[in-house]
Amino acid sequence: MAVQLDKAIVREKIARRAEQEIESGFYVNLGIGMPTMVANYIQEDKEVVLQSENGLLGIGRSPYEDEVDPDLINAGKETVTASVGASYCSSAESFAMIRGQHIDLAILGGMEVNEKGDLANWMIPGKMIKGMGGAMDIVHGARKIVIIMDHVNKHGESKILKQCQLPLTGKGVVDRIITERAVIDVTEEGLELVEVDEGWTVQEIKDSTEADLKVHPNLLEASF
Repeated sequence: MAVQLDKAIVREKIARRAEQEIESGFYVNLGIGMPTMVANYIQEDKEVVLQSENGLLGIGRSPYEDEVDPDLINAGKETVTASVGASYCSSAESFAMIRGQHIDLAILGGMEVNEKGDLANWMIPGKMIKGMGGAMDIVHGARKIVIIMDHVNKHGESKILKQCQLPLTGKGVVDRIITERAVIDVTEEGLELVEVDEGWTVQEIKDSTEADLKVHPNLLEASF
């Protein structure tokens, strides 16, 4: 089994692998939490526009300490930078972009994903939350949905399930799951393992995944 890595290293690994999903010319929405890290790793030769539902089109990387502007934030209230050519709009206009299917890709966090591509990522019953945010619009408005998350929870239990137990954000909306262990696609026939990170075996991935996995015939073994 792969060596247990520091949480920060794991998050960086996942974010760097998620960046590979972004193509030049894409309009991309990054969810709150770990997905916002992806902005720091976008390759310089890619022309990408990052969109935030609070009304910023053209998010840049995370600011250095001397660049922090408390009025310049993303939807998760984290301070950001604005890229050259960025523009500001109302939240209504921002959601019109999302609902009008003008977002090519959304990279979101996840609490649970099941074998049919159902996603739970907005609340845990009994815990105080500020609201559902824009995820329910994004999962239906973006053209492709990629979920990034830990493969298992803090108890070592799979977060990729036969059936989600938490309240759903959307049904059948997930296209791809990226964890620190593997890349898994949601297909009409179920979940398909397409990449395994270095240090993990196919059997270990299957053993740590509650949902059934079929293995892609051209499975890649890569270092994220």
